[in-house]
Amino acid sequence: MPTTQADHRARLDGMAERLGATPHLLRLGCLFNETVLIEIDGREFYLSFEKGRVIEIKEGPSKKLPWRFALRVSGAALEAFWQPMPTPGYHDIFGLVKYGHGRIDGDILTLVKNLRYFKEFMALGRREALA
Repeated sequence: MPTTQADHRARLDGMAERLGATPHLLRLGCLFNETVLIEIDGREFYLSFEKGRVIEIKEGPSKKLPWRFALRVSGAALEAFWQPMPTPGYHDIFGLVKYGHGRIDGDILTLVKNLRYFKEFMALGRREALA
């Protein structure tokens, strides 16, 4: 059954909640104060981070909300990424891009400066699948 925008929103909300309970990630992201666009099958989610915490998730589309970088990915690929043990090519956000399942846009330098933090944040969805 295909996932809906509400399913994606619930997953992102769960990840934001888990982030608040993950001290090492909060330490890694203590200087991360940005808005990131995560686009899943054309559905836009704007995640605002402040001191490493997700303070707000807004649904788009919006031409007025500024974002620093974007991860645009297909829903099926993201579901494969969020599996407890993803298959090769779905194990990493750059794997999704390399195999044509997604795209990264915007300020790549900001992403690279906060790469471990962002990758581990995105992987919090995997822990959701285990819970």
